[in-house]
Amino acid sequence: MPRVIKQKRGNAGQGVWKVEWREQPAGAAPVVTVLEARRGSMPETLPLDNFMSRCEAYFGWGGCIIEQPFQPRRPDGMIRCYMGIDKVVGFGHQKIKALIPPPLEGPDALAAQPGPRNMYGPDAAQFQTLRTRMEAEWTPQMIKVLGLQRNSLPIIWDADSLYGPKSAAGEDSYVLCETNVSSVFAIPDEAPAAIARLTLERLREERDAADAG
Repeated sequence: MPRVIKQKRGNAGQGVWKVEWREQPAGAAPVVTVLEARRGSMPETLPLDNFMSRCEAYFGWGGCIIEQPFQPRRPDGMIRCYMGIDKVVGFGHQKIKALIPPPLEGPDALAAQPGPRNMYGPDAAQFQTLRTRMEAEWTPQMIKVLGLQRNSLPIIWDADSLYGPKSAAGEDSYVLCETNVSSVFAIPDEAPAAIARLTLERLREERDAADAG
C-alpha cells in the first residue's frame, strides 16, 4: 500500500510525499515512485536512497518525519473540523487533488486544480457522525494522552480528516490527517460568534482566578 511521508510542519504541500514501492529484480537497489503534494508536481521514479537523502533536511529543524497510510478515498475530499476549545464550531469540505497523479493534460489542467472549500455550520447533517467523534471521543482522548487541561486548548484550531473505508452498512469512516493551530482562517460564518463567546468566557475565568489568588 502507498504511504504518505511528510515533514513535521509545512504548508502548501511542501515536504508531503506519496511514496510507492516499485518491484525490482532480486538484488537490485530499491526504487520508489514519489509524488509531492505541492501543486503542479509530477510523479517521479528514483532510487530509495536518493529520496531518503531528499528528506534529510526535514530532520534538521522538525526533528522527525511523519508516516501515514495513503487513503484511497482522498478524491472524495477533506473535511476540516473547526474547533472552539473542545467543541466543533463549523466544517469545511474541499475536493483536493494533492497526491493524486495529474490528468494526461498535465498539472496545470483545470481537472488538476482543487475545488472550493465549502463552509458549513456545526449542525450540518452530513457531518454529525464526525462531530460526535471529535467532541466525545477524539478530543477527550487527545487531552488525556497529552496530559492537557481543557482550557489549555486554543480557542480556535482545526482538525483535517479524510474519508476512510466504508463500513459493511455503507457508512463513512474518518481518518485524521493533521491538526492546525496557525493559519486556521478562513472560517465558517457561524464560527466568529462562538470564538467571541469562548474568548469572553476565558477572560472571565482568568479574571476570577486572579481575583481569587
